[in-house]
Amino acid sequence: MSTTSTTLSEVREKDLKYNLHSWSAQAGLKPEVITKAEGIYFWNEEGKRFYDMSSQLVNVNIGHGNKKVIKAIKDQADKIPFIGPAFALDVRAEAAKKIVEIAPDNMAKVFFTNAGAEANENAIKIARMVTGKYKILSAYRSYHGATYGAANLTGEPRRFASEPGIPGFVKFVGPYPYRGPIEFKNEEEATKYYLTLLREQIEYEGPETIAAIFQESVVGSNGILIPPKGWMQGVRDLCNEFGIMMVCDEVMAGWGRTGEWFAINNWNVEPDMITFAKGVTCGYTQLGGVIVSKKIADYFEKNTLWCGLTYSAHPMGCAAACATIDVYKEENLIERSKEMGAVLGEILEDIKAKHACVGDVRYIGLFSAIELVKDKETKEPLVPYGKDPEGVMKKILNMLRSEGFWNYSHENILIVAPPLIIKENELRDAMNIMDNVLDFVDNVIGK
Repeated sequence: MSTTSTTLSEVREKDLKYNLHSWSAQAGLKPEVITKAEGIYFWNEEGKRFYDMSSQLVNVNIGHGNKKVIKAIKDQADKIPFIGPAFALDVRAEAAKKIVEIAPDNMAKVFFTNAGAEANENAIKIARMVTGKYKILSAYRSYHGATYGAANLTGEPRRFASEPGIPGFVKFVGPYPYRGPIEFKNEEEATKYYLTLLREQIEYEGPETIAAIFQESVVGSNGILIPPKGWMQGVRDLCNEFGIMMVCDEVMAGWGRTGEWFAINNWNVEPDMITFAKGVTCGYTQLGGVIVSKKIADYFEKNTLWCGLTYSAHPMGCAAACATIDVYKEENLIERSKEMGAVLGEILEDIKAKHACVGDVRYIGLFSAIELVKDKETKEPLVPYGKDPEGVMKKILNMLRSEGFWNYSHENILIVAPPLIIKENELRDAMNIMDNVLDFVDNVIGK
């Protein structure tokens, strides 16, 4: 990009003058001006290169600048950039077909949205329409989006701005064995404990009022909480028993992130609906959606689907999705996620063993978290839940970024989720930066 430093300064000035930045008080912001992005890297206005170790918002799975996807968007823009969702279109039909073909076997059709929050909004409506019930259960440590319904579905503090909320949203305590109230002997024991709590809550709430149980197949921003053995099947069994729909939010965990097309495939369980976005186009353009089972699809043969969006199944989004799915297949990225995930797991276990500030590490495919603590024995979090008055986590992120490692944190947890195209040497080089920064954190908490 041939731009003078003065012009780049003006970009930031204009940005701050006219844009509202999400999740932030605006005063004091100094956003990086980005001039280039390619592969697993991006560069700022000073030419500094960053490892994109969170794939931006855990969505740029195929990396930056993929020519195949870019060409597909350009070609569609030349052909038909937009036509209303009521019309049949080649890329619209093909995108839905490709998605259903890689989804669990019981899935049949797709309702397209613009993004993940809208996908969850519409899944809520579908569950209520099909079951005739109104309550929706979701976990406390969860994030499902920031639109009003999705925010009510969300369990963590980002929901507070949308409260008092919509009637019928109920929270349950999902599996988090590391911070469980007792020391579990194994995963099966943890599963039994949390399923007992969930069954009790279903009974207390009245199963005849519960339309759906929503959960992230692997909890994302709230800590990469991987379901213990038997949990997913246990939830499926409860849903079957009580006539409740099982909805898996795969907005972040889907599209190869865990080493499977969809994270739920790791447990061979078939939900009633899957919500998706992010990795379906890897951010090259917007697209999300709800994949529904044959049973739900059959219901809407004679019953009206009261869902609709101007940009549902947007042609350029569908074209990007078709090309992106081809890239996953042609570059063998699902298997690469497993292979590089094994390497990342080894690195993270070494980091856990080495550093006093690391209480736990969790990983599945290229989806991982480093949980920071003040004391390994007591497991006291480095910052309290929902609070960071001294900006400790922000300081750690700034140290990482100063060394060219870009990721994000949530609560006391550092998220590491690089693009699936990352090579082993790149992964090891980047994680060396993390290792060095955690040396500093060790010294701070040791004083």
